[in-house]
Amino acid sequence: MAKISINMKEGDVEKESDVIIGIDLGTTNSLVAYIKDGKAVAIKGSNKEALVPSIIHFSKEDILVGDAAKEKLISDPSNTIFSVKRLMGKSYGDVDKVKELFSYSIIDDDTESLVKIKVGEKYYTPIELSAEILKELKKRIEKELDAKVSKAVITVPAYFNDAQRQATRDAGKLAGLDVLRIVNEPTAASLAYGIGQDAEIEQTIAVYDLGGGTFDISILKIHIGIFEVLSTNGDTFLGGDDFDRAIVNYWIEKNKIDEAKIASDKSFGQSLRLMAERAKKQLSTTDSFSATLDGVEYSIDKKTFQDLIQPLVEKTIDSCKMALKDAKLDKAAIDHVVMVGGSTRVPLVNESVGSFFGKPVNNSLDPDEVVALGAAIQADVLAGNQKDLLLLDITPLSLGIETVGGLMDTIIPRNNKVPARAGRNYTTSVDGQTNLKIAVYQGERDLIEHNRKLGEFILKGIPPMPMGLPKIEIQFILNADGILTVKAKELRSNVEQEIEIKSSYGLSEEEMALMLLDSIKNAESDMNARVLLESRNEGNNVYKSTLRFLAQNDHILTDEEKAKTKDFAEALNTTIQGDDKDAINQAMEALNEYTSPIAHKAMDLNIKDALKGKKM
Repeated sequence: MAKISINMKEGDVEKESDVIIGIDLGTTNSLVAYIKDGKAVAIKGSNKEALVPSIIHFSKEDILVGDAAKEKLISDPSNTIFSVKRLMGKSYGDVDKVKELFSYSIIDDDTESLVKIKVGEKYYTPIELSAEILKELKKRIEKELDAKVSKAVITVPAYFNDAQRQATRDAGKLAGLDVLRIVNEPTAASLAYGIGQDAEIEQTIAVYDLGGGTFDISILKIHIGIFEVLSTNGDTFLGGDDFDRAIVNYWIEKNKIDEAKIASDKSFGQSLRLMAERAKKQLSTTDSFSATLDGVEYSIDKKTFQDLIQPLVEKTIDSCKMALKDAKLDKAAIDHVVMVGGSTRVPLVNESVGSFFGKPVNNSLDPDEVVALGAAIQADVLAGNQKDLLLLDITPLSLGIETVGGLMDTIIPRNNKVPARAGRNYTTSVDGQTNLKIAVYQGERDLIEHNRKLGEFILKGIPPMPMGLPKIEIQFILNADGILTVKAKELRSNVEQEIEIKSSYGLSEEEMALMLLDSIKNAESDMNARVLLESRNEGNNVYKSTLRFLAQNDHILTDEEKAKTKDFAEALNTTIQGDDKDAINQAMEALNEYTSPIAHKAMDLNIKDALKGKKM
């Protein structure tokens, strides 16, 4: 039965569906599915395809997502964003070595801040970009159902850490979705194959997931309806894209293409990459491929293709060995091998995996759709339509702490299984800081002023150090009775403190529902406020670090270097006082661009001075 809601802005009456949707937010492609007449189905678009390419294109007029954006990879690569999932929850340092894989600008300011992507004069986070993909999927399912949807289950790789999972939740919220559960992709794939739906049968399964950009192998134990991840292994930068790259490299060598042309002409590079992708798909069913680009013929046969990708497939088998070793199991203990991801369509992959595990692989379902179908089944369980699968108790609202600028940093997200334990590391924001106030909040909004305070305590006796140097671990332990214990510990000195907060926290179901509705309704304004505050905090840290750098290296720097650095630093300080996060990011980028070579020079001279008179 559909609910009726009123759009207060437009004055329209809108139908709202009770359906909880399942979403596979993928590196290369994304899908949305739901249960129709008791069966999981992936929603197809006007092109009769279920896959929505995880690609976003920014033009002056609008934002394109999916197939329309994919067409812009060649004509406008610098404004076309792909593989954003690889950047979720990552810092600049995490992606520094692989920036060249992307045709768009990833901002690197040499800090541990979360990565930002520059498009024109604007700066976007992976959360904002992923939200655009989720909005497109939401639009697709709403057209199918002719009703609004607001609840979803979203899948993530089993190896995703807390920051990456939280980033995925935030993207859902920004897209107007209440993310009821984040589900591991291997668990979703198992559900799609019907594995684990009989609570009486205990099974151990291997889920081999080879997508466009990532590979992971997970060993799961399923008992009385509970899915336990025993081990996971893989490579976040290994997938079908690397198969394509192997073909491109073969053509570069065979056709004697100048690599400088690839680097300078991004449109040509993308055309070659997309042609290699076509070749890979064709060679899964035929023995040869041939096509022409700019009047030059490019060809490859199946045997050559298999020889090229054999080392990559072997890397995945090595990961399978490691996963079994970590799970303390041998191959004979595996009851099923489930194949997931479009790249498992390559025959060599199926043959190699089947040969390694010594049994036929489960690949009867569409490998592109299997995770989304499983997410839809999990969503159906949450809707109360499947009684055989066990659902453990969950925490009704997110729990977190206040960080600089009045931001809420979630540590245990809502709908997390109870009991739960989660932790995160923090640091000080002022030089010589010896005390740190830890304020605990409950709620779904990005600013603590909109959430409910549960308690606070002070971690005293932190040894005085420069800001950013102390390592403070904050742990939330939520027991089965809903009692929350919050612990804070400075890891260098072992100074620690804790507080206990009783269960339920005095909120009625109606109050919880209002808090959730508020979080969805205000997601965009909340995100804008959060991004501005984060940019201000980051800019302030960079400004202070620059002043410290100038003071410490006064004897090394020239008058011109000191004057220009001060100018850039003061320009940054001015933008921090304003409300334009893009201006702050631009000022940070300009300061970093000017000071990077100076900092390297200063470091070299300081090392040289330190080593004077020492024998190596």
